[in-house]
Amino acid sequence: MASKRRCSSVSTVSSPLKSASNKWEQSPLRKRLRYASTPKKDSSSSGPKTRKTPSTPHKNTPKRKQQAESQQVEANRGEADDGEKWRSVEEEDIEPPQPRFRPGRCAGPQLNRTAHYTPLELFQLFFSATVIDTLVKNTNAYGKIKHQTQKEKWVPVTAADMYSFISLVLYMGLVPLKTLKEFWRGSELFRLPFPASVMPCRRFLAISRSLHMNDPAVEAANDQKKGTPGFDKLCKIKPLYEQILEACCTFFHPHQHISIDERMVASKARIGLKQYIRNKPTKWGFKLFVLADSVCGYTINFFVYGGRESEPTGKGAGYDAVMRLLDIPFLGKGYKLYVDNYYTSPTLFLDLLKRKIWACGTVRSNVNGFPKTKWDNVPEKTPRGTIKWIRKGELLFVRWFDTREVSMCSSIHKAYNHDVARRKVKNSDGQWTVKHVPIPGCIKDYNRYMGGVDLSDALIGYYNVLHKTHKWYKTLFYHFVDIATVNAFILHKEMCKLQSRPMLTQKRFREQLILLLAEIGSGPNRANVASRYRATIGRRVCVVCKKKSPIYCSTCHKTLCITSLRNCYSEWHRSNNICHSDTE
Repeated sequence: MASKRRCSSVSTVSSPLKSASNKWEQSPLRKRLRYASTPKKDSSSSGPKTRKTPSTPHKNTPKRKQQAESQQVEANRGEADDGEKWRSVEEEDIEPPQPRFRPGRCAGPQLNRTAHYTPLELFQLFFSATVIDTLVKNTNAYGKIKHQTQKEKWVPVTAADMYSFISLVLYMGLVPLKTLKEFWRGSELFRLPFPASVMPCRRFLAISRSLHMNDPAVEAANDQKKGTPGFDKLCKIKPLYEQILEACCTFFHPHQHISIDERMVASKARIGLKQYIRNKPTKWGFKLFVLADSVCGYTINFFVYGGRESEPTGKGAGYDAVMRLLDIPFLGKGYKLYVDNYYTSPTLFLDLLKRKIWACGTVRSNVNGFPKTKWDNVPEKTPRGTIKWIRKGELLFVRWFDTREVSMCSSIHKAYNHDVARRKVKNSDGQWTVKHVPIPGCIKDYNRYMGGVDLSDALIGYYNVLHKTHKWYKTLFYHFVDIATVNAFILHKEMCKLQSRPMLTQKRFREQLILLLAEIGSGPNRANVASRYRATIGRRVCVVCKKKSPIYCSTCHKTLCITSLRNCYSEWHRSNNICHSDTE
């Protein structure tokens, strides 16, 4: 045995050629390539092991590195091959037939197109009298239960109180402060007369603490089903959730270009519904899947993600989300849908074509159905604007090299339509110049029409009414108010375009809506206020001197004051030529 070991070691050292071949046989790369086809030897049948003679390590020369890369290329070629190759722009592609747009209803607002709607009337399309009555009923039911163990009795909420409450919620989005009580402070820094003229602070906080969207009895019955398939995670928001969804689909029909994306509603609530998305500005919160019009940003349909579906289709969560959002009555045919790589798959796009909906989106190269071809020798530093494409039946796959590689899948576009994009590059002198690089039509349209949900998010974010709360369902209530307000504003803009009249800005639209809601609201009520607070309740701001006054002209609907130092009551009426007997 010793002689055998000695001979083998001597032969290994004396023959460099044989040593190199043995090292290749024993190298990790060779083992990896032969692993699948070479069975393991049985330990009982194996002969005596020979001791490996230590050898000097080889330097990692470029030649050896190139050899290892070539072996990896050979391994990649062993993968499945679809028999196609990536083509360049010199090879002409066949343009697919373009869809004929046939919506189920006339695209745009589903309203009387000759009527002039006020901001309040548009908002009440979403927060209708039925919605307000549901909120009032459930809030009163929960308020009675909550105040049974407290000294103060629960004062029932009316529909007018709810309108005043929503008016102040919208106002707090226009004039944000750190805490809610600061809106009623009388100091020089926080002197805001409007909130106190609409509702007392104690009343607003009482409604806010008891706000409920579902019947407490229904919630209690649902809580008993925890851990069973019948448990509904979204039970606390269900009535309002369903009514807002129905209104969004009813009063607007989307144009041809639509998009689907996620939306995050910021929250740090300790509940399983909370999600984390790394590449979103709002990383923690409730995730909503949203279908929006790509042109105006109107939220057509959405749903709150509550975890895995009880009965998934097996085609992926993105597939299920798209099919659920597009399940809209009277949608029609010929739509062009834009999605990102979370949703895009050849299976989804082919199934959408069966429903006469064309689609385009970024795609991941590891998705099932993406072309697997032989290694195409793309240089490491590919020139900017290089386009590679493959057509598989009705689907087009495109790779575009900009600052990084972008992969697209489309059932709408041709590979290249001679479009160009402007890019700033440095020339040989180090100066910035503008260069025109080729760009596929699918990427150009994707950049143009994918931002429907982002536009809706931006409109919501300008005057977001969301504020801190300990209850997760109240966070979604405030978001529903945001959706209703933004959709009402978009309906206002679309109606103004149809009627060729000037439109309001979103800020001005919200200001008018707040005032109109306050007018139909309840206003301060001295009867429901503790005696120690009654001296200040009901005192509004005089329209002349801007100081507080309890005097109100019921004929002119103006707050005026009469004191030993000034008589704003008579002054205002004389300046407006109103000199009837009551004002003399």
